[in-house]
Amino acid sequence: MEKKQNRGSFTGSLGFVLSAAGSAVGLGNIWRFPYLAAKDGGGVFLLVYLILALTFGFTLLTTEIAIGRRTGQSPLTAYRVLYPKMGWLGLLACVIPMLILPYYSAIGGWVLKYLAAYLTGGAQAAVDSQYFTSFITSTWSPILWFLLFLGATVFVVYSGVDSGIERMSKILMPVLLVLMLCIACFSLTLSHTDEEGVTRTGLQGLLVYVVPNFEGMTLRKFLMVLTDAMGQLFYSISVAMGIMITYGSYVKKETNLVKSVNQIELFDTVVAFLAGMMIIPAVFVFSGAQGMSDGPTLMFRSLPKVFGAMGGVGVVVGVVFFLAVAFAALTSSVSIMEAIVSSAMDQFHISRKKACIAVALIALAGGLVVCLGYNLFYFEWILPNTPAGKNAQILDILDYISNYVMMPVLSIGTCILIGWIVKPKTIIEEVTLGGRRFRREKLYVIMVKVVTPLLLFFLLLQSLGIIRF
Repeated sequence: MEKKQNRGSFTGSLGFVLSAAGSAVGLGNIWRFPYLAAKDGGGVFLLVYLILALTFGFTLLTTEIAIGRRTGQSPLTAYRVLYPKMGWLGLLACVIPMLILPYYSAIGGWVLKYLAAYLTGGAQAAVDSQYFTSFITSTWSPILWFLLFLGATVFVVYSGVDSGIERMSKILMPVLLVLMLCIACFSLTLSHTDEEGVTRTGLQGLLVYVVPNFEGMTLRKFLMVLTDAMGQLFYSISVAMGIMITYGSYVKKETNLVKSVNQIELFDTVVAFLAGMMIIPAVFVFSGAQGMSDGPTLMFRSLPKVFGAMGGVGVVVGVVFFLAVAFAALTSSVSIMEAIVSSAMDQFHISRKKACIAVALIALAGGLVVCLGYNLFYFEWILPNTPAGKNAQILDILDYISNYVMMPVLSIGTCILIGWIVKPKTIIEEVTLGGRRFRREKLYVIMVKVVTPLLLFFLLLQSLGIIRF
């Protein structure tokens, strides 16, 4: 009992759901989801993503949360408690967030830089296509903003589960939802006539985003959409990073896991949809379909141009937008760091204070390397899943190793452990604790034993370049 008190716990199901949703709702939703949706035909991507979220995502999310609550341990030790011979999965689940935290904090620093630009009258400068490149290739500016973002993350985690993570989530998540809803509604009211006399509206952009267009859809294109949607789910619901196991370990036994998982799924899907609704109609109005093909730079290069085209109101919209993105980035960064800190506390039996300091120093060293990866340590590398002509730097390599290789391997291992070694009943017993109903029990068993590991193996082969589209 003493150990449980030292580790901390959420005060109730609301705190858990908002904290888990806060982890899920991060840069993956606001930065990555819209550009993938734009690239993959809008409505087609949305449809595939929704189906996967209710099956593939639900399976992984339920599994990890239940593992955490059943063992009462962080990922590093939880797998060993379940089945000692599969303890290596716990090590992998701890290494992944250690690789992600440095570069995620660096990107969080980029968001703070843009927020500061809009707050201090630098909105016009941010419109320039070279603004982003000049910023990330400079020596000290990226490091400064990275340090500020990492400092905010460390402060929240250092404060503990209920006083830090839960309290922050209860404040920031409702605010984030309101901010995103306001910007999304505003995007639909936009209208712009270009130099050729063509008028585009936000409602037209919304139709591009939500209406599936199967014209010209081939098996190759569909498989590409499928792998993009699967990869996005890892980002969106924070699985395969040890986060949901960690948060699950803080959940009280009387909490209804079925209801909580459903609420997290709903919250995450709504926010991801709103993110696309904020960005895609606005970009379509001012840049047309061409502007929607800007890929990962959509948020940092395309949107400032959109805000600039809005006139005076664009500065206000820009402030609100980057504030919302900063909130989302912080809630996710906190969860990533908490997974590592919790693992260190359980494995080495040290205090939260000591664990936070140690993890912060590791993240600091890694983050400095990432920031300098665009100048002092700059080099170019071609990754197995990189499109022709696109070179990778340090940040891209860390993202590839963690998200495209380690995360599928961890999830495949988890499915094998639960589906075939300790059996699905291990999870089902935890989910139905206290007589709770598990309506998707049969779906869960089929997914965890067969469908999910096969989909993950397919995704891994694609990531390794063995399967190419």
